[in-house]
Amino acid sequence: MINYSKLPHNDFLCIDMRSFYASCEAVSMGLDPNNCYLAVVGDPKLSSSIVLAASPRLKKDFGIKTGNRLFEIPKNNNIHIVGARMGYYLERSIEITQIFYQYVPLEDIHVYSIDEAWLKVDGSEKLFGNKYEISKKIKNHIFSDFGLHCAVGIGPNRFLSKVCLDNEAKKIGIAQWDYEDVPKKLWPLETQKCWGIGRAMARNLRELGINTLGDLAHFPLDILESKFGIMGNQLYYHSWGVDLSQMEGNTDYTIPKSIGKGITLEKDYKEFEDICTVVLELCEDICRRARRQGLAGRTVHLSLSYSKAQGGGGLSQSLTMTTPSNLTMEIYDLCQQILKKHNPLRWVRKISISLGNFSADQDLQLNLFRPVIKERKIAEVMDELQDRFGTASIIRARCLNKEAITLKQKNKIGGHYS
Repeated sequence: MINYSKLPHNDFLCIDMRSFYASCEAVSMGLDPNNCYLAVVGDPKLSSSIVLAASPRLKKDFGIKTGNRLFEIPKNNNIHIVGARMGYYLERSIEITQIFYQYVPLEDIHVYSIDEAWLKVDGSEKLFGNKYEISKKIKNHIFSDFGLHCAVGIGPNRFLSKVCLDNEAKKIGIAQWDYEDVPKKLWPLETQKCWGIGRAMARNLRELGINTLGDLAHFPLDILESKFGIMGNQLYYHSWGVDLSQMEGNTDYTIPKSIGKGITLEKDYKEFEDICTVVLELCEDICRRARRQGLAGRTVHLSLSYSKAQGGGGLSQSLTMTTPSNLTMEIYDLCQQILKKHNPLRWVRKISISLGNFSADQDLQLNLFRPVIKERKIAEVMDELQDRFGTASIIRARCLNKEAITLKQKNKIGGHYS
């Protein structure tokens, strides 16, 4: 049993902008975000384009949601199809974050994504009322200024506020879960519906007979730790509603755990060389970002999602170097090793790569068997030119191939038009 009296009792708000992209587009078109039929897609000209956001009514009445394809949307004159404008959504997200600054100091805001953030409102009661009243004021403030709806989950820590948001607040607007609600509200949840538990982990837990958070809470901790390590410890305590993580405000720079990039391809890539071309382009982007931050990494992680035409599934593999690097061809060589060993024949629909296990860039060591100094100078020149004239101003010849993505994405943000 957990002694909740000894745990922190903070006031966290987890705020989510409901169907953010679709709602932004609806408001810009003079439509009601909650009652119109609207889908935001990556590229309206491509029938295979992914649905990035759907309005609540489109989800409810037609079953269209994020991840569907454009061709799956019924032909209906009442359904609005619009292309993504990532720059517009980013601007609106920044403006909404500025509203948060009016209620809490900067160090008590953690922006989780473009449409979601945590606020720690301890100490704001004298100015704005209790945590529920603050939630209501922020919700009304956002709607008054932008015509956008949000949902707010309230909890004594970040985990409970997030799970409250996902499982209750999104349905009713504002909801609150406290430690005493754990048996009644948290434990009945299926593991795959809990934030922080992905499909693979949920499958691993089912193999142990764990289907709900209640099952997890009453499973022996030592077995969870022996099977899943520190993750097993975290899962156990989360199932009891315990989260001792500190608020990660947005004022200090910290070294990221990894830098990554992924892309869902417009079609199945069937040729190995075409897959390698995209892998090279992703490595180029990741290494450039690492150099910008003065970082070099040792561990490369490559993930592939295979075509549904071949049964789906995927690949997820990592390799670690003895010395850190942020040079494109060194990272690409590792990815090629993974590809040649694990994926010689499968068709690919999604590719993701990340570089992690960082150290400072000045720790980069010379390699007697590669012209590292020359490669580094070339990278610095390319970085400078791309900073001045754009990422497509200088590219490798291979990126001119028909199936390459660099030129296709030069006017996009996050893979979508700005």
